[in-house]
Amino acid sequence: MNNKKKQRVVIAGGGTAGWMAAAALSRLLHNRVDVTLIESSDIGTVGVGEATIPTLTFFHRLLKIDEKAFMAATNATFKLGINFENWKTTSDAYLHAFGATGEDCWAAGFQHFWTRGRQLGLSDEFGAYCLERVAAEQGKFAHLPQNGLNYAYHLDASKYAMFLRNLAEQAGIRRIDARIEQVATREDNGYIRHLQLDNGEKIEGDLFIDCTGFRGLLIEETLHTGYEDWSHWLLCDSAVAVQTESVSLPLPYTRSIAHKDGWQWRIPLQTRVGNGLVFCSKYLSERDAITRLTDNIEGAPLNSPRVIKFRPGRRTKQWNRNCVSLGLASGFIEPLESTSIHLIQQGIVRVLRMFPHDEIRPAIVDEFNRQCVDEIEHIRDFIILHYHVTARTDSAFWRHCRHMDVPEALAQRLQIFRESGQIHRKANELFDDSWQQVMIGQGLLPEGYHPIADTMSEQELKEFLSHIKGNVDRTVSQLPPHHVYLKTRA
Repeated sequence: MNNKKKQRVVIAGGGTAGWMAAAALSRLLHNRVDVTLIESSDIGTVGVGEATIPTLTFFHRLLKIDEKAFMAATNATFKLGINFENWKTTSDAYLHAFGATGEDCWAAGFQHFWTRGRQLGLSDEFGAYCLERVAAEQGKFAHLPQNGLNYAYHLDASKYAMFLRNLAEQAGIRRIDARIEQVATREDNGYIRHLQLDNGEKIEGDLFIDCTGFRGLLIEETLHTGYEDWSHWLLCDSAVAVQTESVSLPLPYTRSIAHKDGWQWRIPLQTRVGNGLVFCSKYLSERDAITRLTDNIEGAPLNSPRVIKFRPGRRTKQWNRNCVSLGLASGFIEPLESTSIHLIQQGIVRVLRMFPHDEIRPAIVDEFNRQCVDEIEHIRDFIILHYHVTARTDSAFWRHCRHMDVPEALAQRLQIFRESGQIHRKANELFDDSWQQVMIGQGLLPEGYHPIADTMSEQELKEFLSHIKGNVDRTVSQLPPHHVYLKTRA
């Protein structure tokens, strides 16, 4: 019999981050933790992030979440990728899909064979060899055997938080509706001792999880952790969001439409559309941003436009003393590739893997923070890529992005791909095939390729490319329209 004392976990703040953490801890460590979540009904959440990436399906499998129940509760649709419009120039588009493109061999990725084929006039566009991309472009979707179609979701973030809250409360977590008035720390080591609430309660804990949004009540206002600012690379620092009525069938992808001073998202849910404009306040005022967004939406608005300000960057430590920050409290990279919920999820999974069995060990905290830095900097560089590799020169914003210095690791990736078509992926990096999809989509084409591609004759290469594209086209032809398949998940 296990007589170990349960660890007291206190989550400050609800929203997507807080309730994802509460659901995961309560369902997966229920015999080892007592979880208390504190949120105030009087404090709103940002709650505009409605697009996800495929890693969320792993999180749901881990928590044994029923997909039909989740989709019905969150007004969700399926997502196969993101369509980038006007990013390379003001008149082009490409779709970054979630699946792998083509077929790799032991020595080289598919892009090497495609590059040789392109130079010989044999290749179709790069995306024609990706199942998810072709399915998305044709508006089709279905579950395939062996997870044959990689997908994510568009969802209502507020409803998702409520869905997870119900799961967590069923698993025994305690929710307190109150404001945190004071955070008390220990004199000997600076650890958080307890939270003083406005209802008079004093909540003590062993591990505190900060989900208080940009404010960072625990991680920053109390522990003074520090923040690394990335606004010199990621110029956008504001967003305006509005919901609209649906006027067309929901597409199985997110639209990302570049503007002169930022970009606009369109996220189709089952019964409405999420819209937003991410912009740089140095080049565009709030008033003009609202006007630009409302002039470029479809369907009647369901709410008033809401402006959100942010500072791209990360906490210098995501885990400091006995406090772990999640979501906006840990930092923020703009929503261009829908990575916000992924980073919450990854933080939670790391907490679960490194959960303190008796006391917090500095070596574990250091490793946790090292992994967090590696992951978020990799995502940061991927986002910078979209802005930096462009042919746009039509505004001061785009001219700055095009000519700015970028992180050394990113500059090296771009040079290696340009010269050789190679992509050297570090262990556990989130994006793989995505790098080449976006680089090629933004106009960065490899000048060379691996010599193994020359082992095929021209006829063999032609047949190889044709075979892959034929398989993709045949599979997509058998898929139902996305909106039809959605009805089976309702």
